[in-house]
Amino acid sequence: MNEHIVVIGGYGHVGQRICRELGDLYPGKVFAAGRNLERADKFSRTTGGKVQPLQLNISEHVDPNVLNNVKLIVMCLDQTDPHFVRLCLDKGIHYVDISANISFLSQVEQLHSEAMNHHATVALSVGLAPGMTNLMALHAKRQMEQTESVDISIMLGLGDQHGKASIEWTIDNLGTQYDVVKDGNRMAVSSFRDGKTTDFGTGLGRKKAYRFNFSDQHVLPQTLDVPSVSTRLCFDSNLTTKLLAWLRASGMFRLLKYMPIRNTFVQAFGKMSFGTAKFAVKIDAWGNKGQENMKVECFLQGENEADITAKVASAVANKVYTSSLPHGVYHIDQLFDLETLIYPFHPSVSIETRINGSKI
Repeated sequence: MNEHIVVIGGYGHVGQRICRELGDLYPGKVFAAGRNLERADKFSRTTGGKVQPLQLNISEHVDPNVLNNVKLIVMCLDQTDPHFVRLCLDKGIHYVDISANISFLSQVEQLHSEAMNHHATVALSVGLAPGMTNLMALHAKRQMEQTESVDISIMLGLGDQHGKASIEWTIDNLGTQYDVVKDGNRMAVSSFRDGKTTDFGTGLGRKKAYRFNFSDQHVLPQTLDVPSVSTRLCFDSNLTTKLLAWLRASGMFRLLKYMPIRNTFVQAFGKMSFGTAKFAVKIDAWGNKGQENMKVECFLQGENEADITAKVASAVANKVYTSSLPHGVYHIDQLFDLETLIYPFHPSVSIETRINGSKI
């Protein structure tokens, strides 16, 4: 009987947290996997055996027999093609991925029929952004009869500990151009331009956030049928946000295509220790109900981005592991909502909703 859970990248920054969450639920059945067996074993010993070590390098050929007795894969590493996902689906293994790379996610979406045929469930967009942002947008949409547009604003704390992969993804997307959907049509935009001031709620106030290539804005027009969606990013340090916006406007980000400069930037960003560990998400949604125009605002605040990503991923993984969910490839907002997934298990995260300025 297949009963094992394998967390690939399980000894990494977010992976360790996911392993601990799932290890408490299913001691001895969770495996922290990666190419470095020594690191996996070292982490395993800190869990008292609740999490087991496993050497598995998905960048090389993977023997399908290694996945015997595996019921669920939780992926914490970035990938460029879905060959490993296909291997999992061929064996009927459920799959959860925390990736924010829309190019990769789009490739996995094409495996929907394959997942259905092999009776496997694939859950994508799992974490803070994407993840909580998707669920909050869904929550806002449900307050209205018709939703015209959704703005997503994300604030990250520079005092938080961010994994190297997360920092690299952020740096690599600072100077990118990409498309968003506006009024049902695709429109080209650039990261860290088109700033917009947003109220992040009690204790944080108003901050200016800039466009950034989070995958939620590419997914939600299809999953929620919303004609306009955009996502913006800022940091708890206004000075840092303004500096990055200035560097973008000056054209300095073009230098990031040179690896020595890019790597220096990654190291410098990782060493920043000022600021707080707070994060925040703000959803501004516009639409109507009956004859009345409406604005719905959803606020989320918490600390330690990696913790909330791990909490969301663990909750999704547990549901996929234990429930009879539809087979196929789905984004988080197509399978879950805030009430059933988040509220019961994470009281330390503050979530608030306002309709036309009034709390509900």
